[in-house]
Amino acid sequence: MTDALTALATRRSIPIPALAAPAPEGAVLDRILTIAARVPDHGKLAPWRFILYRGAVREAVGEALLRLVEARDAEITDSRRAAERGRFARAPLVVGVVSTARPHVKIPEWEQVLSAGAAAMNLIHAAHAAGFAANWVTEWVAYDEEAKAVLGIAPDEKVVGFVHIGTPCEPPSERPRPELSAIVREAQAPAA
Repeated sequence: MTDALTALATRRSIPIPALAAPAPEGAVLDRILTIAARVPDHGKLAPWRFILYRGAVREAVGEALLRLVEARDAEITDSRRAAERGRFARAPLVVGVVSTARPHVKIPEWEQVLSAGAAAMNLIHAAHAAGFAANWVTEWVAYDEEAKAVLGIAPDEKVVGFVHIGTPCEPPSERPRPELSAIVREAQAPAA
């Protein structure tokens, strides 16, 4: 187990094709999901949920998505056909993070959505701390109502992301990050 600051500093997104078996399961997965749910949640609403796509379900989902695409476009390419068929089979575990934010008398929906985003980020950090790697994507299926139905997501819910999790097959690579001077400003006292 890595200390918290080292884990935060070393977490990187690993390309989905480089996420191999095994994925977390059993008590390890339960711990990762429990940590993912430990986020700021004004009003204790738990305005998010997780859907696990693993095992044979990944292939079944891919076949259903392929049928959906073929019904819309009979002339899809072989590469698109393969992409849809394998969309949820690229990693051994895909966790759908779904926002269930709704109007509330005291808690703004925006705060509920932010809580769901925090749950997705905690999921990624917990997977990394447990020795796995992850990649957070949305892709077209997150915004298509028929695809959402295939994936078990209600029309009034929004996809925060699909977090692909597995064992990394390659070391993470660094990418440029913003300079603090470009993103941090000291607050100024308002003019009198």
